[in-house]
Amino acid sequence: MKPFYDLLQKEKKTVIGLMSGTSADGVDVAIVDIIGSGLTTEIDLIAFETVPYKAETRKRIFDLFSVDTARVDEICTMNFVLGKIFAESVLAVLKKVGMTLTQVDLIGSHGQTIHHMPSAPTPATLQIGEPAVIAHETGIPTIADFRVADVAAGGEGAPLIAYPDYMLFHHSTQTIGLLNIGGIANLTVLPAGCGLEAVQASDTGPGNMILDACVQKITDNEKQFDENGELAKQGTVCKNLLKTWLAHPFFELSPPKTTGREMFGTAFADACLQQISAEEISESDGLATLTALTVESIAEYYKHFVAAKSSLDILYVSGGGAQNPLMMRGLAETFDPIPVVDVTEKGISGDAKEAIAFAILANEAVQGNFGNVPNATGASCRKVLGKFVCP
Repeated sequence: MKPFYDLLQKEKKTVIGLMSGTSADGVDVAIVDIIGSGLTTEIDLIAFETVPYKAETRKRIFDLFSVDTARVDEICTMNFVLGKIFAESVLAVLKKVGMTLTQVDLIGSHGQTIHHMPSAPTPATLQIGEPAVIAHETGIPTIADFRVADVAAGGEGAPLIAYPDYMLFHHSTQTIGLLNIGGIANLTVLPAGCGLEAVQASDTGPGNMILDACVQKITDNEKQFDENGELAKQGTVCKNLLKTWLAHPFFELSPPKTTGREMFGTAFADACLQQISAEEISESDGLATLTALTVESIAEYYKHFVAAKSSLDILYVSGGGAQNPLMMRGLAETFDPIPVVDVTEKGISGDAKEAIAFAILANEAVQGNFGNVPNATGASCRKVLGKFVCP
């Protein structure tokens, strides 16, 4: 543990945050200079890149999401394969920006979630991308597997971004909303002048996951997502179908709650396509309705679980959804008069925000600081997050 002890003596650290989300597009690599810890933390994003997975790798990852195709030997193998890919991604980005491994103090890796079931009789979650491989290949101390400590304490293990959100965005007079629309959408609410115990955060439902899956099937994989919402713009929302989808029981659950591919994965997307066909509407109408599902489920979450306690002064949006003009316009109309703003305007890269968060959580772990927010995850107590691996 000496490498981690040595890091305690450093006021400024260069930390790499690694993230592979529910969309499994590739490895997000954020190189961050971090000064201090806790609420006095200062960050400076040095570089950010997404290193795409090869098509074969992505297919192997998706096979692990389904109980019908996941095999124990393949889970074991892909744990190490992804560890190597994560390490190679670090090396590639460092080379691109002209940095060396010796300039990096620490890596924080979220890994790749392949199954998440915190509400099961035996709560569990599994992220792969072996940190021992990352540490060995890079020679950099690595902290990974952040979710399990929270789940062990009775929490949902997500959203872990709540604490970094609080550290970076809390405000004395404004109530801030931070909406990340990745594969799944999650919302952090920071009431004006609040302490950590008042932070609210939860998954709201699907973000881009179902929409992306349907675009891929409709276009025979020619398109991986609806770039700029161009396909959905050509359609009209089917209100009957939207009402049907919004009746999904997840939306009625009170927070804290989390979800993922177990609930809104390929099977759900296939069912949506069947319902689109049964309604005899166009594919563009279907995609417009799926886009509206993301917008309306976020709005309904805010209306039922947030607004009465903490009316927002501003809503910052990050993730892939922030780059979809149709989705952003829908949010602006639904949340009006609350301003809906790309978080980039706040000086934080919307694409890099989650990878930055895991760099911050790794830095907090080195200092022995707690990284979860029990009010957001439902954990019985605060926990230091992550497993420490020496190179």
